[in-house]
Amino acid sequence: MFPGNVTGVSKFADAILFSSLLNSTNPYFIIGAQALGAMEVYKAKIESIPMGYLVFGRESATGFVGQVNPLPSAKPSLAVIYALASKYLGMRALYLEGGSGASEPVPPDTIRAVRKFYDGLLITGGGIVSPERARSAARAGADLIVIGNLLQSPGYQETLRGIISASEGRRAPKRV
Repeated sequence: MFPGNVTGVSKFADAILFSSLLNSTNPYFIIGAQALGAMEVYKAKIESIPMGYLVFGRESATGFVGQVNPLPSAKPSLAVIYALASKYLGMRALYLEGGSGASEPVPPDTIRAVRKFYDGLLITGGGIVSPERARSAARAGADLIVIGNLLQSPGYQETLRGIISASEGRRAPKRV
C-alpha cells in the first residue's frame, strides 16, 4: 500500500511503502506523518518498505499538498543527489513522482541518471498515459511504473494493455 496520509494505514495490507517526501519544505511530510503512523504499522504487523519520495515539476496537486520544493525536470543531477541521500538513509525504494495528472512524466534522462547511482527499487509515475511513455520509463531503468490517473479515464483498458505490452521484457523488480 501507498497511503496518502496516516489514516491510510490498513491492517489488511501485506506491506506498506513507508515514504518520506524528501523535497518537502514541511517537516510533517518528511518525518512527522511517519511518526504518527508508525505505531499503526507496528500493531498491524505490516511489512514496512522504507521509500524516498521525490516530486518534480510545479503543476501537480501532490507538490502543492506536500509543500515541495519541486525538482526541475531539466536537472537530473539534483535527482541523483536526493537518490544518493535516500540510499544512504537506508531507503530500499525510491519514487520519482511527476505528479498526479502531470502533463509530462519524469524525463527518461533523469530516470537513467538516478538508476546509475540508486540500486534499490526504482518507481516512477505521473504523466505516463501511453505505451510509448511506459516503454521509455522502463528502458531508462524504472522497475515499477505508476499509472493511477489513467485508470480514471473512460476506455482505459486498451491503453493499459498497450502499457503492459510495452513494459514486458523489462527485468523483474528487485526484492526489497
